[in-house]
Amino acid sequence: MSSVAVLTQESFNEHRSGLLPEQVKSPLAGPSSAEDEDSLPTYKDAFPPLPEKASSPDAIQEAGNAWASKLRPLKSSIITQVFHVPLEERKYKDMNQFGEGDQAKVCLDIMHKTGAHLELSMAKDQGLSIMVSGKHDAVMKARKEIVSRLQTQASATVAIPKEHHRYVIGKSGEKLQELELKTATKIQIPRPEDPSNHIKISGTKEGLEKAKHEILLISAEQDKRAVERVNIEKVFHPFITGAYNKLVGELMQETGARINVPPPSVNKTEIVITGEKEQVALAMAKIRKIYEEKRKNATTIAVEVKKSQHKYVIGPKGNTLQEILDRTGVSVEIPPLDSGSETVILRGEPDRLGQALTEVYAKANSYTVSSVSAPSWLHRFIIGKKGQNLAKVTQQMPKVHIEFTEGEDKITLEGPTKDVQMVHVQIEAIVIDLVSRMDYTEIIVDPKFHRHLIGKGGANINRIKEQHKVSVRIPHDNEKSNLIRIEGDPLGVQDAKKELLELTSRMENERTKDMIIEQRFHRAIIGQKGEKIKEVRDKFPEVIINFPDPTQKSDIVQLRGPRTEVEKCTKFMQKIVAEMVENSHSVSVPIFKQFHKNIIGKGGANIKKIREETNTKIDLPAENSNSEMIVITGKKANCEAARNRVLAIQKELANITELEVSIPSKLHNSLIGSKGRFVRSIMEECGGVHIHFPTEGSGIDAVTIRGPAEEVEKAKKQLLSLAEEKQIKSHTVELCAKPEYHKFLIGKGGGNIRKVRDSTGARIIFPTQEDKDQELITVIGTEEAVAEAQKVLEALIKSLDNVVEDVMTVDPKHHRFFVARRGQVLREIAEEYGGVIVSFPRTASQSDKVTLKGAKDCVEAAKKRMLELIEDLDAQVTMECVIPQKFHRSIMGPKGSRIQQITKDHNVQIKFPDREDLQVQENGEANGEVKEPVDPSAPRKCDIIMLSGRKERCEAAVEALKALVPVSIEVEVPFELHRYIIGQKGSGIRKMMDEFEVNIQVPSPELQSDIISISGLASLLDRAKEGLLDRVKELQAEQEDRALRSFKLTITVDPKYHPKIIGRKGAIITQIRNEHEVNIQFPEKNDENQDQITISGYEQNAVAARDAIQAIVNDLDEMISEDITLDSKVHARIIGARGKGIRKIMDEFKVDVRFPQSGASDPNLVTVTGRPEQVDEAIDHLLNLEEEYIADVVENEAKMAYMKPSGRSASSVEGPRGPSKGFVVREAPWTTGNEKAPDVSSSEEFPSFGTPVAAAKSSPWGPKRF
Repeated sequence: MSSVAVLTQESFNEHRSGLLPEQVKSPLAGPSSAEDEDSLPTYKDAFPPLPEKASSPDAIQEAGNAWASKLRPLKSSIITQVFHVPLEERKYKDMNQFGEGDQAKVCLDIMHKTGAHLELSMAKDQGLSIMVSGKHDAVMKARKEIVSRLQTQASATVAIPKEHHRYVIGKSGEKLQELELKTATKIQIPRPEDPSNHIKISGTKEGLEKAKHEILLISAEQDKRAVERVNIEKVFHPFITGAYNKLVGELMQETGARINVPPPSVNKTEIVITGEKEQVALAMAKIRKIYEEKRKNATTIAVEVKKSQHKYVIGPKGNTLQEILDRTGVSVEIPPLDSGSETVILRGEPDRLGQALTEVYAKANSYTVSSVSAPSWLHRFIIGKKGQNLAKVTQQMPKVHIEFTEGEDKITLEGPTKDVQMVHVQIEAIVIDLVSRMDYTEIIVDPKFHRHLIGKGGANINRIKEQHKVSVRIPHDNEKSNLIRIEGDPLGVQDAKKELLELTSRMENERTKDMIIEQRFHRAIIGQKGEKIKEVRDKFPEVIINFPDPTQKSDIVQLRGPRTEVEKCTKFMQKIVAEMVENSHSVSVPIFKQFHKNIIGKGGANIKKIREETNTKIDLPAENSNSEMIVITGKKANCEAARNRVLAIQKELANITELEVSIPSKLHNSLIGSKGRFVRSIMEECGGVHIHFPTEGSGIDAVTIRGPAEEVEKAKKQLLSLAEEKQIKSHTVELCAKPEYHKFLIGKGGGNIRKVRDSTGARIIFPTQEDKDQELITVIGTEEAVAEAQKVLEALIKSLDNVVEDVMTVDPKHHRFFVARRGQVLREIAEEYGGVIVSFPRTASQSDKVTLKGAKDCVEAAKKRMLELIEDLDAQVTMECVIPQKFHRSIMGPKGSRIQQITKDHNVQIKFPDREDLQVQENGEANGEVKEPVDPSAPRKCDIIMLSGRKERCEAAVEALKALVPVSIEVEVPFELHRYIIGQKGSGIRKMMDEFEVNIQVPSPELQSDIISISGLASLLDRAKEGLLDRVKELQAEQEDRALRSFKLTITVDPKYHPKIIGRKGAIITQIRNEHEVNIQFPEKNDENQDQITISGYEQNAVAARDAIQAIVNDLDEMISEDITLDSKVHARIIGARGKGIRKIMDEFKVDVRFPQSGASDPNLVTVTGRPEQVDEAIDHLLNLEEEYIADVVENEAKMAYMKPSGRSASSVEGPRGPSKGFVVREAPWTTGNEKAPDVSSSEEFPSFGTPVAAAKSSPWGPKRF
């Protein structure tokens, strides 16, 4: 173990600050006295040496002890290794993000993954040095990760005999893993079945060389040919390989042997030669000859070259060393990067050493390093936004590297000497300019106020930055710092500091309160686009209201501001929430689906009227939904009123009766059943009546039944019967049957199940699609009835479970009918008859045998049904129906719905003809072909619709088709109304056509015709005509109304009063417009009559609006304006953030307050305008505020006067200081000889250990990104 003491400038200052005043002498004082010299610490006291190995007799005696030989010395399990990544091999080369970019994230990930500790540092050549410490395995794994993730990867292949591959892999792959870990590469060996003998290596250049060398060594060892190893000193290897490996290549070509020289990065002296014995011997002799000659003739020169210049001698990827070797034949030996030595050794022929030395010094001195003093806080201003300022310099001198070190007051320049001097001058000029016009200050603010200083979306801090032209750096939350830094123009810095401190002081006096408001109300409180919450914020401008993020599912709303304002705002919001809770009562009303459009009304008129008059929200189900429930939301009383009105509409439209049945409330739950199963089964059985039970716990016995009169009576009997059973002796049993049996058990039209009900008296309920358990059948009634019904049902289910197979004969010509359309007919039979499986023979077999498999009863029923279908097919006829082709689309209906209904109702097949091109020329030619003349009385082929089925059914279907042929009528409508009937982009006419299911044809404008044609089904034309005429009446009424609304009048008003009449953001004029339903037009800037205001609308409304404007003008005539003097220092505080403070004053006293603009002759002059008594009250209030605020300003100025000046200014007041002696000690090693004392400020004599990647430091570039 070793210990290293590093003395930095900071530790020296800290040491110095800890000395007593009399111990720190001024540099202006004379030479120190002997007492002062004696008080200095000795070198051994300051830097105590490490203890030497014990050499006492006891230790010697212990060494001779018999036990000592068995004891092994303890070694540390923690090792440390340093890895270097050259600039050209770095994967991440973003210089601006060192320590905080992607490579830092990668290092953190490696630390977590391997358990090793990593420290990053950057060399002056921008190469990376990574110090890894930890256990041996962890360090090796970390090294592999570093190489693969931080260095750019190269690849190479090495060919060795296929039979040698297994030796590279080793037992269980151990050798390969060891090799990959050792060389930090990825080695891919072809699979045994792959004939290739090439092994692929990927990794860094250094790793590739090592891995290749090791693989060739393994192959050479296993090679059956001769293998010779010769140990040649490492320093002579360059002479054997030659520059760029030319010599060793020539040797291999000349001798035919394979020569493997370890690369410079591998510290091995052994050269391996493989091949035929003669070839190996020849190659070995030549290598030894070269070695002997160089050892005999070569001499060395050792020269000192600064460590920082070594990289220039080495060159990119060692090219400079190879270049010197090629030109001079001299090998240049550079000490390792982790060595402290600066000695460079040149080895070669004596007459060539001079030339090589000259080249070494030329390369070393081709670049220089310089530094410019610049305060670290100015660095980002020198760099500029996105590096713009620095780019101007670097574009001119691209070879100069400029390095900014975080926390250091200097900038390092590196590059060609002339270029560095020019850049030095430019950057010095930039620094001097910035120092002369820039300043900074730091203030301490509690971190809890930081986000409030920043404001929503950075609004507050951005305003301060723009207003004062400064940069404000607020630390990130995870830094846990309370220091805010302000940089920029000196005056702006002071103003920004003052404003930030004022904001902080105000926030310290604020109160925060949490309100619990259910999240479902948050959106309603905020309103569309934040309109409603804006009204609350305008009412309480000093209160900040924060709603939680919708994804957090939180009910807490935070209010912050002055105590009294927060309390007022809390009460106001509680009132809003209470109203919302009251308005959130919901009622569901069942309305028959066919009456929903009547409740909506024409153009939504009915539903809109009910909503407005009852002040409720009414939601109807979608058209494609099966639901009949209409949901009404609002206050309870309003919901009931809306419900009654909706029910009244339904009652008027149909034969709907409403009946109340008295059933004890204790039986309600049992009658409703689990999830409403019992009551739902009654409603479905009785034609969809609606049964409404009172709310649970209300104690009301009345149950309401609503629907057609006959069905209501039927439902009443069933409900009373069920209630009686429940009261006497209710019994329930549950049975299970496969869902496919249910339809068969119920029977066609419910015939089967009705027989069971009638014979037993029990009620049988089958599951609906919403029920989870689709097999459960519930039987309810008296115990005897339930038992009997259970017995019958179980017998039926058992018979259905008894699977049988039967065969029937079906003529092959009918097979297609059953299997067509993916077997739709067979699927319907299976669904209706308990899942019977019907199997038809294959088409090629021409068999007429059809197999049926399933429950016996089901098979019999299915067989009977199939025979009926076959009978229909045998009795099938084909009939023609002639209808002109132009009506075919209308007959089909939307998506063929009408024709599908006829097909279903009459059980026939209908086929429409193909469309025919009607553009036939008069001479009988069409499409270039001559057709024979046809009989004009004969129907055209394209007009004939073919029907197939039983004769009587086809005849009925023909009548139904003919009934769908549209007819036309004409309606007279004034031409000027046509465009209003059509509507915007045809929306009006389209809506009428959809509503009345007809086609309406409006003549083109060129015809100037009043006739509108309506075509459609005869039954729909009358209703459509009536609707069109109603629309005409509406439009005529609107025309008359428009004429009445076109009344205009003008009022003369002095232009100086126009802004007052308009109001803030048009509030006053908008109120007048809305209240009187008029349009008010003010004169444009270039109008001649600037005092004329035009009012248009109904005559009485226009007159009322004129009177309202005149009343405002009369009030304004009575107003006065007074000027008062308010100290400009308090203006900003009176105005408040975004003018909230002054708006509150103006609203409270109903006055207008005008502050002077910047640059005004009297900056303290404030004008107050309003009624005399209100102006006086407002002036008194403003003067009181001035007195209150000015006291704070004076107090703050007094504090500033007594504040301790910053270290920067203090140092400037002091006289010039002499050069610092540094840290002085007595009896140091360098005092005895000619050595120079070490310079503690030198990075070469006191190098840094690197920056740990995990350290969290504040940065002038802003917060860290990870």
